[in-house]
Amino acid sequence: MRIAVVSRWNATCGISLHAELLVREWFREGHEVVVFAPTIESASMDWHHRVLERGDEPWVTRCYEECGTNPNCRVDLGGVASRDFDVLLIEVYRRLPLTYLKQLVSVARRKAKVVAVLHEGSKEVVETVVSTGFNAVVVFDGRYVNEVLASHLHKLKGRLAIIPYPCMRTLEVEPKRPPFAEGKQLLFSFGRQPPEEYRDYMVVARELVKRYDLVYWIIRSNSYLKADGSWVKQWLRRPPIEELYSYLKAADIHLLPKGRTKRVVISSTVYQTLGALTPTVVPDVRYVETIPTDERGFGPVVKYRGLDDLRRKVVEIIEDDSLRSMVVSLARDFVNRFRSDKIASKYVELFKEL
Repeated sequence: MRIAVVSRWNATCGISLHAELLVREWFREGHEVVVFAPTIESASMDWHHRVLERGDEPWVTRCYEECGTNPNCRVDLGGVASRDFDVLLIEVYRRLPLTYLKQLVSVARRKAKVVAVLHEGSKEVVETVVSTGFNAVVVFDGRYVNEVLASHLHKLKGRLAIIPYPCMRTLEVEPKRPPFAEGKQLLFSFGRQPPEEYRDYMVVARELVKRYDLVYWIIRSNSYLKADGSWVKQWLRRPPIEELYSYLKAADIHLLPKGRTKRVVISSTVYQTLGALTPTVVPDVRYVETIPTDERGFGPVVKYRGLDDLRRKVVEIIEDDSLRSMVVSLARDFVNRFRSDKIASKYVELFKEL
């Protein structure tokens, strides 16, 4: 099958990761794929978008500026018009040039089926998607149906599909434990979340270092956190995923910072890193509400509510080997259920049904 994709690419955001996981699986399955991506300059105006330390592949064309509803951005539809493909998949997000979306779909539908993947629930995005002639609209879970699209379901009858966000396959890399963590309990965080989202982890790590020989290792891409003491180590880097997995596999606990929101959201970081099979601790927020846990908050991830609960659960993971093994086993099952090759195949099944 010949598949074209419009999406962010090779960047630190959930939109890019979603497209990359699908596209790489489609290549493995023998499909022909081309990607139309935004210019790096325009996309990087968004806080979430930072380019990874690798160049674009030859089948990637950067041909549009991110601008939302601004009609003055540069959009080159020539590549879409000139290429032959069976399906055009568009990852739809707020900064996509929405003003040109209907034109893009109109051009593509002359020769192919067009599918939208809805990444967010802002009014302008939803209304644009609903009023544009997509053959199918994909959402990640029932929350998008019940909360985001509830008033539009009659317009999407027969065109709406639920396909979960994919999990990255486990990477076969050797654990790489830094010298400063030898013989210690290693807590690990990475990314570029706002500093306040690390607060709980800093407080608990500072307390537990009095009880355990422990170090908290933080890799960030933009700035150091305010912290002192030999128990915390910080690097400013944006390592490639293979290197990142080697660090995750070497860590004892992955502390994932996330804030609270009322929006319908998921954490792409969870789906990217669960395959490392290191217990992941995360606040009990909307980003992970569709990941099942028991009444105590233990499941493929470990959810906590408040500092006391976080402290108690970090101690349990450190001291209770059977609990740790259970969390790892549940994470392995979750990754296998939503593995990227299985999710990519669901999209191909949808394409064939259109």
